Amino acid sequence: MNIDAILQNSKPLALLDADLLAHNYSVMSGSLDVATCKTLSALFDERQWFRNEVRMEKHGFGRGRYRYFAYPLPAAIRQLREGFYTQLAPLANLWAERLGLATRWPPTLDEFLASNHNAGQTKATPLMLDYGPGDYNCLHQDKYGECYFPFQVLILLSQPGQDFGGGELMLVENQPRKQSRGQVVPLTQGQAVIFLNSAGLVPSANGFRRSQLRHGVSEILTGHRRSLGLIFHDAL
Repeated sequence: MNIDAILQNSKPLALLDADLLAHNYSVMSGSLDVATCKTLSALFDERQWFRNEVRMEKHGFGRGRYRYFAYPLPAAIRQLREGFYTQLAPLANLWAERLGLATRWPPTLDEFLASNHNAGQTKATPLMLDYGPGDYNCLHQDKYGECYFPFQVLILLSQPGQDFGGGELMLVENQPRKQSRGQVVPLTQGQAVIFLNSAGLVPSANGFRRSQLRHGVSEILTGHRRSLGLIFHDAL
């Protein structure tokens, strides 16, 4: 699998920052090839890699299912998670500084996860999502405890228009005393998007203020859609 292609062709920090400030997301320059997408997608059917499955309709989350990977993660998933975290940690610290927060994220994922585990957050959170016709994911945030990372990554493993129709990734931003802003994130097979886990930054006269972000997936109209979600903090 050619995992390096998506990590080595990432955007410079300044461009990532500008994208996230303007749009709350940034689509990566590099992408996974079709063969790698198919190999990763096939992991969904190998139950030994996963710690549990969630049927979304049962919990009122939408329709469809997703499976959380178990530790130890498959090598490719671990490489992607570590590589993206290393690139994003400096940006997370810059955003914390802008908000006047004392929180700082260490340079490596292992160091960050050590703090998670000390706080009782020990369950792996990378996941694979599987949707069929009529399935969808309600708007939500992926925070699993007090320790969480402000960004997360989604990689689309299926080809829009060929493998499935509909099923767009949606972001909704809420600001105080303003109506919500909705966005559809355009992705093709193998592309990765970085987006805000829960809180965005809005420039203001005094610097920056927070907005609240949620994300979801619109209804699948035809076919099947699979994607890989990389969440950097662990769960309780």
